[in-house]
Amino acid sequence: QLQLVESGGGLVQAGGPLRLSCAASGRTFDTYGMAWFRRAPGKEREFVAALRWSDGYTWHVDSVKGRFTISRSNAKNTVFLQMNSLKPEDTAVYYCATGRSGLRVVVADEYNYWGQGTQVTVSS
Repeated sequence: QLQLVESGGGLVQAGGPLRLSCAASGRTFDTYGMAWFRRAPGKEREFVAALRWSDGYTWHVDSVKGRFTISRSNAKNTVFLQMNSLKPEDTAVYYCATGRSGLRVVVADEYNYWGQGTQVTVSS
């Protein structure tokens, strides 16, 4: 089995930083990488960023480019989402996810394992 545990959410003022972590345990060796999604109140779940284990290649949704950065630990079992210049519209529950495919990294259905989510609230 594979388990994902997020941490690092909280309340922050607009313009401030926050760093999320996702620790993976179990069968991570047959997954393509890790991704972050978010769900804001009343909205659909949205892809935020992803990282591929094999070469460290990353993807970021346009709305967070230049502000958010996904990275990994040297042990490759923890992924981080550094969020800078936060905006109120970034308020959401953030989830990390992993899967075997890696073909459509922005598609939530491609992911087999999900964390429990961590709340990020940005006040104006």
